[in-house]
Formats: sequence, structure tokens, C-alpha cells
Amino acid sequence: MKQTTNAVLFDANKLVPWKGSVHVKGKIANDCVSVVFPSISFFHCQRSKEAGCFNEEELQRSKISISGSIAVCLPDASVLQKVDLHANVRRKVSTSHLHNLAFGAEKRTVAAILLFPEKNAANNRRYQNLLKYEYQLDIGEDTTIDAVSLSVGATHPMLKGGTIITTILESMYAYGTVSSRPDSIFDMSEFRRKRNILRHLPAVDFTAGIRNVFIPEESMSFSDDGQTRCLPELLGGQILVRVLGGFNKAEKYNEMQHLDSLSTHHYVEEGIKVILDVGIAALALNNKTNVNEFPELDIFEDQKLLSTLSGSIDGTVFLHLRPQNLECFTADTVSKNIFNPLEAYEIDFTGSKVGLKIIEAKAELGHRRLIIPSETTVGLHIVKSVVDMAFDGTTECELNWDFQGSSPILQSTTVGLSPEMASHEEKEQVNLLIYPLRQGRFNLNVSPVGGLTITQAVTTRENKEGLYDWKFFNAIVSPNEESAGHIMKVLHDKRTMNKLLQVVGLINKDLEMLSRYLLKQVWRAKEIFDREGVSGPGHAIPGHKMARLLSLFLSGDANQVDDILPIVRRVVAGDGLDVMKVKELLRKNLSIYEDYAPEIDRATRWAEVMLGSIEAPKPFEEKVPPLSLDPIFQGMFDHFPSADEIYGMLLDKRHLPLDSSFSAMVSILAPYMSFPQVEYILQSRPSKDWQPADLRRLRYVYSVKKKVFEISESYGGLSFMPQSFFVSVFVGEATRASLRARGTNRSDNKKDEMRPSDSWQTDKVSNESALHSLRKSRQSSSHESLQRLSPLAEHKERGLSKFLSPAARIASSTNIVQDGNITRRFQSSSRSQGVLSKESENYLNDAFDVGDSLLGPEDVAILLQAGLTSAMRGSTVVQLNQRMLLDLMASQPRQFALAVLCEIGSPGGQGNPRGLTSALMALLDLDQSSFKDFHRLNIHQLLESWLPDLKIPRREDYLAGGRWASRSYYDAIYNVAENILEEAKIYAAFKGYVQRVRHHDESDRVPTAKETEFQQVLDKRSTEDFAQLEKAITSAKMAIDNADIQGRKALKALQEKNKAISECEEGLLAIELYNSSFEACRTVLKLDKLAFHAEWFKCFYRRNYDALMVKSVYDNIVEDIDDVREWMSRLYKATISKSSPMKSESVDNLDGDGPWESFVDFKAPKIHMEQDLIDAIIELLFYD
Repeated sequence: MKQTTNAVLFDANKLVPWKGSVHVKGKIANDCVSVVFPSISFFHCQRSKEAGCFNEEELQRSKISISGSIAVCLPDASVLQKVDLHANVRRKVSTSHLHNLAFGAEKRTVAAILLFPEKNAANNRRYQNLLKYEYQLDIGEDTTIDAVSLSVGATHPMLKGGTIITTILESMYAYGTVSSRPDSIFDMSEFRRKRNILRHLPAVDFTAGIRNVFIPEESMSFSDDGQTRCLPELLGGQILVRVLGGFNKAEKYNEMQHLDSLSTHHYVEEGIKVILDVGIAALALNNKTNVNEFPELDIFEDQKLLSTLSGSIDGTVFLHLRPQNLECFTADTVSKNIFNPLEAYEIDFTGSKVGLKIIEAKAELGHRRLIIPSETTVGLHIVKSVVDMAFDGTTECELNWDFQGSSPILQSTTVGLSPEMASHEEKEQVNLLIYPLRQGRFNLNVSPVGGLTITQAVTTRENKEGLYDWKFFNAIVSPNEESAGHIMKVLHDKRTMNKLLQVVGLINKDLEMLSRYLLKQVWRAKEIFDREGVSGPGHAIPGHKMARLLSLFLSGDANQVDDILPIVRRVVAGDGLDVMKVKELLRKNLSIYEDYAPEIDRATRWAEVMLGSIEAPKPFEEKVPPLSLDPIFQGMFDHFPSADEIYGMLLDKRHLPLDSSFSAMVSILAPYMSFPQVEYILQSRPSKDWQPADLRRLRYVYSVKKKVFEISESYGGLSFMPQSFFVSVFVGEATRASLRARGTNRSDNKKDEMRPSDSWQTDKVSNESALHSLRKSRQSSSHESLQRLSPLAEHKERGLSKFLSPAARIASSTNIVQDGNITRRFQSSSRSQGVLSKESENYLNDAFDVGDSLLGPEDVAILLQAGLTSAMRGSTVVQLNQRMLLDLMASQPRQFALAVLCEIGSPGGQGNPRGLTSALMALLDLDQSSFKDFHRLNIHQLLESWLPDLKIPRREDYLAGGRWASRSYYDAIYNVAENILEEAKIYAAFKGYVQRVRHHDESDRVPTAKETEFQQVLDKRSTEDFAQLEKAITSAKMAIDNADIQGRKALKALQEKNKAISECEEGLLAIELYNSSFEACRTVLKLDKLAFHAEWFKCFYRRNYDALMVKSVYDNIVEDIDDVREWMSRLYKATISKSSPMKSESVDNLDGDGPWESFVDFKAPKIHMEQDLIDAIIELLFYD
């Protein structure tokens, strides 16, 4: 395409300065600062008066005209009462205080607030930092800009390629009004964050347009993502933008309809609406894409996919940024934080539409070419799309296409000859589509996790049924329970299958022959089933009928029933498949047997394994204790609260805020918890009970786990093709926040042992900008070929390697450290004996650092698995997602990586070695083609750094000519998977410890004191602990004995001296000795929480409990608390009545004198000695 415009490109050597005129006036007062600018104008002259132009209008080729005013005032009380409605301040204060702020002595001047705001002010003082602002800006209708050159560049330091697009924008114009909304408030003490702009959205009616947009040929614009290099061309582009918002509307929002044109005003009150109308007269994309080698299909390593697409585009985009419906939010901790603008706003794209009319479209790969008919139209209409600021939401759009009655054409010629250069006689071609597929429409629905489903188009005028309606496409993209039946109908449509066979024949003749043979057999099978009345699996039973069906299929008659029936009965009996007889039958009846003998043999062996006898599973052992109770891990998790303790703390003392240390610990453990668990934790307590930083972390972990939980149920295959783009939105943020970029060593004295290759340490980092490097890159490369950077640029690129990511830092190491603290593994013999060596103890103690990742091991494993099974796993986006996750694993403790490997391929972390084997094989073959050679990871070396005692098998060693060619690569990886699961038992134990509450049953061993289990404690660590415990027990017993001896002396002295204990020296000494014994017992309890199960401790504990009860009753009697005196008197009377009725009558007349002086009157305790009261209380409580 040639550019025919007469525009003069910008020349910096002939720069003409902008001239401006500013007229401003204003006023500064205590309560208001205002500025008015009646006229502000800037204009640019393309030619000077000396050149002979004196026409002022012709002289001013570009002009910007603005007028308006700005005022900042102190808010009055009525405005302050509405502050919460603006979501600027979280809490209200009293109305009287608001009046004091507006009119009283607490009022500050506007200038003081602007110049000296009180940062981090308390909530009751934040109102003193509030200012009311008003502004209005009018952009004049004469605002125009002649031409602007715009260059946009993007690059990534680790990825190949880059993007730089240079466009010329001609004849730009703008006009409209931008003003503040009524009663707008600004808080000078709030943090300056970009997201806070959403709190101050203006009232706007603004229109801007560009009459001509094009990409100049000399700009050499390109876009290269490492896989595809695109050279764009653009001519005749036009853009019209209308921005509306903040004005009263005549009708309710839910009754409004989107505009069909921009000529009608479409005002909205809430948020801001942007209407973008785009038209491009000519757009061309010339692409060159790398493809993987596939020799069987004549696709070789040096071939590139060359594609060209040119056409015109016309469309309208509606974007409505508005607050979400806050009525649906609850007040719990899990609901969205309405004070965070990023959570309180949503974006509505409903009504947007775009159409493409193709002028030319073709793709060429080697000796094959695909041609799309000219005048083909493709349209996309968004029926409904509402997403939040993180683009989490659902989208329903309608896709339509029309090939104008023609069909795309596939051309093929001989290998080595280009179809474009071949003559007509040298080419073969075939139409790809049958007539029903050359025009159509359907609804494409996109779920929040990137899942695709296809339904009937909303604009379909009639319910059109047929083989190729929306159900056909949904069966391919997102199969459901009805898809299999629909696909079978298509397979039995001979017109479609014949067309498919023609296409396959152009791709590969051998594949066509095989496909044709298989299709004929499928058609034969259907005819046989229809003739025999078989419409379901149940109709093929019993065995003789199954044998008859197989005989009819193999030979066309029932002569083979006697040979097939024994084979069927053997399989039904569970004795496996008779391979020799099956292969003999196939050799007699299949004409293609000799041509495909190896393939048929492999299929038969596979059937033998599938139908073979299997060992019956062993009886399930129900009484297996969890790993967290295993003696190997005993005491390892004492620094962390268990799930039972977490729930207990959350449910206890709900009227009080949580302890700060407990709040921090829960937020640290949150990534290791399950999604329902984190959700329950947030819902169990209100926001005010948590520490602010911990609550933010918990909420973020909750949001990430919610997204990962949705992905865990839906990933892989065509139906989730765009999922990688949705994942990249939050994976980048989560990994960036979690990365600590720490080395694998934790001690500084071993930095020299793990040193990346020296090549990157000597170079200096280039300080040139990304845009500058891209410009140099496009100058050094031509449009006709994909060239790498020059050697000088490649050398400079090495300077960036000192910013190696954590995974690259490990994978590029020249010496993997064999440090006992981070690399030693469990020894199987120690496990079997329940004994830990000192090295294993160090490993365990060091390994269980939970790290600081916001993604837990299960979350990372799910995201890695989603990338490994993605239909676009070769794309740059998927490769970058996988790299970020590997970097996150490498930045965390080694045990974190083992936990991820345990979870990946093993749903729920149950330890499935087969699933882990498949995942490891995919991970070892991770596609890194988009990365520069220097930044590619050695996955084998990365895994070996996490598994230092294992050697990761390499596939090339097991291929023909390799040193292990006679062995199975799968078996080697399977052995690695088993070792990983064995090492990750500590993670499985920890996961059960923090996620599951186990209720004990009768079969569990009753916990008891360590003193009674000394013979069962064999490991050295526990022996050392018991030595200290034994010393503490001996000291406690001695202290108790000494206290008891002195207690008996004190009791005797109290009886003889008839004094209170506070007046007796023996009593005071006894109290001191008992306090010492209490302290000694507390020391024992610190070492053994179950020490009170020991008989001596239990006896002493019971004595103290009884003593406290006696003291409590004594104090209540002396101090006359409640009705204790009356209760004890009646209890005393009942006891005497039971022993002697005559004494009971005397007690009623007891006045303190006479023959009943030995009786205790609890109503008058002062007339008795302290010891007499205590004796009476003991007698009543324990003996009567």
C-alpha cells in the first residue's frame, strides 16, 4: 500500500516553537482559594511571516484553547455529612463536631491545609484535612493539532523480539467541558495512589477526533513476540471519541439503551462512559511465524509460516466505568472493600461491536497455501460484558462470518516448490468448507476463568436446526454430554467426511488412506448395529451376541463366532486378553494388517494391559493416624497453631480483638490453607478484630485462592484456550509481591560456592532506553527476514543477566551446593525405625520455613498444571506465566518447591506417582522458545537443585544411540516421582496439621506424660529433652516434699498457738515453700504439657484444687458474699440432724452460749477461730 497524503512529516531540525497566551486572575482567602483563567491559548505556526504568509488563520496550523476556573474551599457541615457517600473517609464523627470543624476554633485555613496537611492523622482529625473543590474547564471548538508522530515501544529483558509502532496522527481536534461533580471532597492526608483518581471522576462532556491515522513506510514498524514477527501497514484511519458522565439523566439507567450512533447524546450520571468509533480504510498485517518441525507432514525445521491479512475495519466500542451495586455487598470480611476503588468499580462493555472486511488473506507453509476468499466479512458484537477492575467477570458476545458463498482454498504442490511460484498444472487444491459452513453465527460465552462455551446466537431469526448449527461448534470447543452424539452424526455424514478426506489427502496421502479405511469401518459398524438392533451398550450382552457383532465386523458374516467367543469369555472372567488369538484373527480378516503390523501390535498390547487381570486392592485400613502425628514429625510444628487451635482461638472471646501475634501467624499460614478454610476464617471474625496488615494479606490470599479454585475445576483443551491471558493478570501481581529474590543459600559465608557462569559478571549494564534499543534493532533487521540482534547488541544483552530471576540464578549455577541444611533427604532406614539422625533433624528443622509467598504450593501447582495442559502452551504468554511461577518456587524455601511438585499432578496432594510422572515429563519439555538463549532455564538442573541426591533423567539418553536406550524413560521419571513424594511427606504432614481437625476415637492411644513413656522415646533429641524434664521432675517432687513437711509443722503450730496463719512463722514459711513447689511444677508443665497425668502431679494438683475451693468458700463466708453463710448454715444443720435429731432442735435455738459452744455458727464467723471454720468447711464439703 502506498501513502498518498500530502502531510509534511515532523522535522526536528525545522522546529517552530509554540506560542502561548495566558490570562489568569485569582483570590486567596482563609476559607477559599480560587483561580479564574478566562483565556489560555497555545498555537503553533507551520510557516513564518517572513515566508510570505500574513494570514493569521493560515499561520496558526495548530491551536489549543482552554478557559475555566478552579476553587478550593473549606467544606461546610452539610457537605461533611455526605463525605461517606463519596467513599473518601471511612468513619463519620458526631454532627456537633462537624459544626465545630466548619465554624469553630478547630477550623484551619485552606492555604495551611494545602501546604501542611497532617499525614497519617487519626480518624477524628482527618476531617480537618478535607477540602471542597470545584473546577470547570472548557476546551474551545477551535482546538486543533495539525499532526503528531507517535511511537510506542515495548520489550522484555528476557524475551526475544519487541514491539515498536510509529504512527502519524493528522488533523486532530477536540472540544467539550470537564468539571467537578457537586460537593466534591478531597482528603489531603490520604496516600497518593493512582487508583484514588476513581474517587474524583469529573462530570465530563468531551469530544475528540483524528481525521487521518497512518503508519509511514519509512518507520519500519514491527511487532515481535519471539514466535511471530508482524509488519503492520495502516492507511486512512479515523477515530472519534466521546466521553460522557456526571450529568442528570432523564430516565433510569436500567431502562437506557446503547446508542446506535454518536450523534445522539447518551448521558450517564454514575461513572464515566466512553464511546469510541474507529474506522480503518486499509490495514495489512504481514506475519512470519516459527513452527515446530513435523517431518511426517513435510514440515521441516527451517520453514516459517508466512501469512498476510489485509482489509478494512469498522467498529464502535462502549466502555462504561461505574461504581458497582453496593447493595449486594455484605458487611462481612469476605465482601469487597468498597473503600478500595479497584474493588468498588466495574467496567461495562455491553453493546460494543467491530467488523472486519477482508481484502486479501493467505497463509503459506512450505509447499502448502491457504487462501481466504476476498470480501469475506467477520463481525463481533458484545451482547453483555461486565467485569471488575481485575477483569474478573463474564462476557457474552456474538460472532458472525460470511464467506460470500465461496470457501477457503487449500493448495498444495511438490515439496520444495512454493505454491505462489508453481504453475496451475503443478498445484492441487480443494475447498475446505461445505456450503452450510460458509456463513453463520453463534454466541461465544467467556467465563471468569477463560472458559469458552458456544450457544445459539441471540440475533438468530429462526431456530435453525441441522448438523452445522451452534451445537457442532460447541462439540468441538467445549464438549458436553450431548456432543458425542452430535459428532457421531457428523461422522456418518458422508458428504462432510469425503470433503474432509480430500483435505487430508492434500496434507498427507498415507494419512488419507488410513483415515478413509477407518471411516469405512465406522460406517460398516453403524450399518451392523442398525441391522442387529443395537442402540446401546446393553444390547451387546450376553457374550455370544458380542461375539456375533465382532464376527460380523471382522469378516462380514457369523463364521468367526466360535473363534471369538472364547476370547470374550476369557476377558469377562478376568483372565485377560489372549493376544496370540487376537492377532491371528486380525491377520486373517484385516487387509491392512501387513502394512500397519507394528501399529496394530502396539494397539493389541495396549488392549492387553487395559483388559488384563489386576490385583485386587488391599482392604482399606481405617485406623491410620495422620502424618502429623507420626513420631518422625513430632514436635516439628509446635511453632505453628494447628487447625484445631486456629478455630478455637477464632471462636473464643469473640467480643475481644484477636491477639496481634495470632493474627500475624494466621496471615502467614493462609497460603497453606484451603480456600474454604480461608473463607471461613475471614467470615468468623469482623474486620476490626484483625491487624490491618494481616487483614490485607488474608483478603488478598482469599481472592487469589478463589480464582485458583475456579481454575482448578476448569483448565486444559480448546475450551480454555484464552485462559492463559486471564491467569497472567493476577499471576504477575502475586508473584511480584511474593518474590524475595534470595539465593538458595541462607548463610552469607557460602555465596562463593554457588556462582553463576562468569560470562555475565564482567559486562556492564546498558543504560539505554527500551525505545532506543528497539529503534536500533529495527534498523539492523530487514522486513524480509527474521534476524537476530547484532553481536554487539547480544553482548550488551548479557549485561542484563546480573538481574537474573531466582530460577535462572539456580539453573545457571556452575556448582550446586551440597549443604546439609538444605539438601539432605530422609533416610528410608531411619523412617522405618522411627529414628532421626542429626543430619535429618537439621534438614527437618531448616526445611519447614513456610516462606512468604502469597500463593500456596497447591495454588502454584494448579497454575503450573493449567499451563502445561493449555492448548496455547507454546505461546509467549503461557511461557511467561510458567517462568514467573518457577521464579516464585525458586525464591521460596526448598521445601516449598518440593510441596509444589508433590501437588502437581496429584490432586489434593494425595501422592499419585503416575500423575506426577506425567506432569514431570511435561515440565522437563517446557517450551521456552520465546526466551533469549541466555535466559532459558535448564529445567533438569533446576530440579536437581531441589532434589540434590537425585539425578534427573534426560530423554536423549533413552533414545536410540543413548546410553540407556534399552531402558524405559517413563520408568526412570516414575522413580523420581516416587522419591519426590517420599521427600514431600513433611509437607503432607504440615498440610494436614494446618488444614484438618481430627477428632480422637477409642482406638487412639491415650496421651500421657513423657515420664511414663520414657522407654518409647528413642531419638536423641527427645532423650536430651527428657534429661532436662527429669531434672525438673526431681526438683518439683523435692519441693513438694519439703512444703508438705513444713505444712504439717505449720498445722501443728496453728493448733497449739491458736493463731491465724498470717501470725505464725511456721505458716508463713510453709506458704513460701508451697509457692516454690508451684513454680517447679510450672517448669515441668512447660517441658511436658501432659505432665499432670503422672500420679504425683495429679495428686498434688487435686490437693491444690481442693485447697482453692476451701479458700473460696472461706473468703465468701468471711466477706458475706451472696448467700454462702445461709447455705453453709443449712448444710451444717442438715448434717447435725442426720447424725442426732436432739442436736438439730438445739441448733435452732443456738445463740452462742450454753452447752453448744462447740458448734460452728457460719452466720457469725468472727466468733470462731480461723482453723475451726476451715475444719468445719472441710468436714462439710468432703466428708458429709
